[in-house]
Amino acid sequence: MSEVTVTLPDGSTLSLSAGSTVEDVAFEIGPGLGEDTVAGVVDGELVDKHTPLTEDVELEIVTEDAEEYLDVLRHSAAHVFAQALQRLYPDAKLTIGPWTDEGFYYDITGVGLDEDDLDAIEAEAETIIEEDLDIERVMVDREDALDRYEDNPFKQDILTDEAAGEDPVSFYEQGEFYDLCQGPHVESTGEIGAFALLDISAAYWRGEEDNESLTRVYGTAFPSESDLEAFLERRRKAKERDHRKIGQEMDIFSVPDHSPGCAHYHPNGMKIRRELEEYVRGKNDELGYEEVWTPELNKAELWKPTGHYDAFKSEGEMFAWEQDDTEYGLKPMNCANHAHIYGRQTRSYRDLPVRFSEFGTVYRNEQSGELSGLLRVRGLTQDDGHAFVRRDQLEDEIRRTLGIIEDMYAEFDLEVLYKLETKGEGAVGSDDIWEDATDALRNAMAAQDIEYDVEEGEAAFYGPKIGLDARDALGREWTIGTVQVDFNIPDRLDLTYIGEDNEEHRPVMIHRALLGSFERFMGVLIEHYNGNFPTWLAPEQVRILPISDDNIPYAEEVKRELGAFRVSIEDRSWTVKKKIRQGHEDRVPYMLIVGDNEEADGTISVRDRQERETDGAVPVTEFRDHLENEVEDRRTEADFLD
Repeated sequence: MSEVTVTLPDGSTLSLSAGSTVEDVAFEIGPGLGEDTVAGVVDGELVDKHTPLTEDVELEIVTEDAEEYLDVLRHSAAHVFAQALQRLYPDAKLTIGPWTDEGFYYDITGVGLDEDDLDAIEAEAETIIEEDLDIERVMVDREDALDRYEDNPFKQDILTDEAAGEDPVSFYEQGEFYDLCQGPHVESTGEIGAFALLDISAAYWRGEEDNESLTRVYGTAFPSESDLEAFLERRRKAKERDHRKIGQEMDIFSVPDHSPGCAHYHPNGMKIRRELEEYVRGKNDELGYEEVWTPELNKAELWKPTGHYDAFKSEGEMFAWEQDDTEYGLKPMNCANHAHIYGRQTRSYRDLPVRFSEFGTVYRNEQSGELSGLLRVRGLTQDDGHAFVRRDQLEDEIRRTLGIIEDMYAEFDLEVLYKLETKGEGAVGSDDIWEDATDALRNAMAAQDIEYDVEEGEAAFYGPKIGLDARDALGREWTIGTVQVDFNIPDRLDLTYIGEDNEEHRPVMIHRALLGSFERFMGVLIEHYNGNFPTWLAPEQVRILPISDDNIPYAEEVKRELGAFRVSIEDRSWTVKKKIRQGHEDRVPYMLIVGDNEEADGTISVRDRQERETDGAVPVTEFRDHLENEVEDRRTEADFLD
């Protein structure tokens, strides 16, 4: 190919000689853009600006104003850390050091580090930044590259795996430091305006527990100190809201050593979970779903026709074992079981849509080092649902589901973000089927006037999907629910319905989880609310504080008048001040103070967790009526004292 065609984000095209670089394209557009070019995004992949273009591509030029610039900067910061480390610890061996959403990490071995060592490494990194060393890409013959790493089996592993067949291979050098790397990077270490090391943890080579144990050092970088300070403040607030800490303080859940990755819900946690379950049941009723239950234990044969067995087993994500010459497994998903229920009887076109919902517990064999409280678990319960529809019903079914989702997230005061995830590697089914399914998702979002991002190649193997992210009170984004279109499982499991023509037809299957898993969603809610749950979700909605033991009988009478609400009485012989302080620490929405005056008048004094109090006593019925409305409306704040 003597020329390549480059398609730019605005749809315009340029023709250049094959082998022209990303930077050449930028200069072709304009000298100013050429000077400002830091890197490029070629067919969705972030690459060095010196990358040659040998075939037709879609290209986005990355400058300091682009979102991707921060990734490039942090990649360079990872190299600065590695250089500082090797200056202080020459025996340290490097493995990999990618950028992340919040910064970077580098996995190392050959040196014992703890958090006390990070300050010295950070100081040396600051020195390297002040030295403003040029960062240069050099191409090294494969044999020379192997010689460079003759005592580093990890880099040799990369050379013989990811870089297999490449000769020469790409290195980046800055001063005395070099690293095997594809890039991209900024021009010099001096471009890193602010640098910080954050944490240290254990890791495994290639994430496999059977491989060598490594030390992982986390850091971050920003163009300016003010950006770094703002990040560190957000991080401090996030640490205060850590759901594991709050979950322990509020006695919501535990994940004991005897059940790694599987949560135990304590009574307080079950109160929240039951409220969520009933809430979702109500939404399922609106959408016309019928609730089912399917077992967690199945023969592995169930998941082979659908492709789930190969997908999950090959990644080591499935719990499976041999028993009586038969392979069994804990279900990693619910869809095959729901397909079984659908296929148990003959369906007519008049019967569709057929919709099944289940609070189905599934198991995924996540790596132990990746487990994190409720947010990353091995046992999870999804608010799962599968609708079997005719093709002419597909878009309307998706649209109705999206409408419910929008309302649901608003009730939790969460902003929902939408991502369209399209066909990627390992996908099953024809291009035509995938195109039809993807168009249905696009059209449904257009009908709901939903803005969304496209994530090319990120769909599940069996169909495209809409991924749902929730943005919380700190601006963090959490992957939660999903809506997926699937033409493949009905075909592979021979699911049919009888059409108007009296012939058999294939239904389309829609997979959807409104909140995702209860575990992850509860973890997100704990951090989003900082444990200050709305009254309708709070495990303890009201706490009655008798001023003296003599007022306990009246407190019990008030509790009875509040009926079915979750009410407790603080009957310990504490001062009222101490009882109030404990109520605030326990994040109780309302505290009702009752003494001799309130008892004589048949009233209560109300205090909320925002430390507001009524000027005078109020009738119990007035408070009860407000509480009923507040809970029924699912208000996000305790607002009796507004």
